[in-house]
Amino acid sequence: MGMDNVATENTINTAPSAPAKVVIRDLFKIFGSDPKMGLQQVRNGVNKTDLLDQHGQVLGLRDINVEMGEGQITVIMGLSGSGKSTLIRHLNRLIEPTAGEILVDGVDVMSYSATQLRELRQSQMSMVFQKFALLPHRTVLQNAGMAMRIRGDQEDAINAEAAKWLDRVGLQGVGNQYPHQLSGGMQQRVGIARALTSNAPIMLMDEAFSALDPLIRTDMQNLLLELQKDLHKTIVFITHDLDEALKIADHLVILKDGHIVQQGEPQDILLNPSDPYIEDFVGDINRARVLRARSVMEPLVGEPPADAQGQVDHDDTLESIIARSGGDISHGYVVTKDNVPVGTLNMTALLKALVPRISSDSGARNY
Repeated sequence: MGMDNVATENTINTAPSAPAKVVIRDLFKIFGSDPKMGLQQVRNGVNKTDLLDQHGQVLGLRDINVEMGEGQITVIMGLSGSGKSTLIRHLNRLIEPTAGEILVDGVDVMSYSATQLRELRQSQMSMVFQKFALLPHRTVLQNAGMAMRIRGDQEDAINAEAAKWLDRVGLQGVGNQYPHQLSGGMQQRVGIARALTSNAPIMLMDEAFSALDPLIRTDMQNLLLELQKDLHKTIVFITHDLDEALKIADHLVILKDGHIVQQGEPQDILLNPSDPYIEDFVGDINRARVLRARSVMEPLVGEPPADAQGQVDHDDTLESIIARSGGDISHGYVVTKDNVPVGTLNMTALLKALVPRISSDSGARNY
């Protein structure tokens, strides 16, 4: 049996605007006793279900092609079993691919020796885990400095750097406490401080906020975005939560059954879903809260209109603009970026953007 009728990732492979820090090319992962045979079957068109039923092999990833922009947050999302956690573990070779390339700064990590791979994991990539992964017998300060300690740095330097990042994530004065004395949100702040103390340019975050209560989770998302404004890390963030993905992503990759259904700028995916699965996936999103003025404005031609009711920032949400207009659909605004006019937005166009495209295929909710 052939592949499911899905959009091919090669036709929608929108690269991020920033130079690529990490590049994944033609990546496949087959789990089983004969992955090479399984790979050939997948390349011949066998889908995930038939590969398991007929050949006893499990398709983890199929033909993944992604560019992760330097200094950007790439969010990889999908429902359970989509392959997102499998994918992130390929970046530091915790899982070995069946085929494909993983390039960091243009060098394929598949060519790395054991020493180079150890250096990659210790100095180039840090990881923040869903279950915090703190050492219970170590203090908060010792946990935060773990990466530097493994590298063999001096203890004074380790403690100074760890204390700096604990302060930065809002944990002043708790360095001498132990993980069990902290709330879940505080423990995850320690996990983020530990990743930052390593000074690695790439942060891998696998469902990092999924175990937290909703309000704490929102606080952690805000903390991450606040830190990113200053640090400009290359962050790979795994989530199954579309609201979270739309909030923090610069580049969004949506997986299903081990392949990419669509990837690109989150606002563009929300406005232009390429597949019925994506249409259904984004159907229940509060579009007014997520969409920004820049996504629905008309580019400015000539001088700003004199009859506009005022200015809005290009990054203002549609929800805030609706509140400002008082619901008057006759209003129009000049859209600015860094206080420079870049477009116009009228309320009629804004309201049209709030109506999602309805998919005739409701399959997305059945996975």
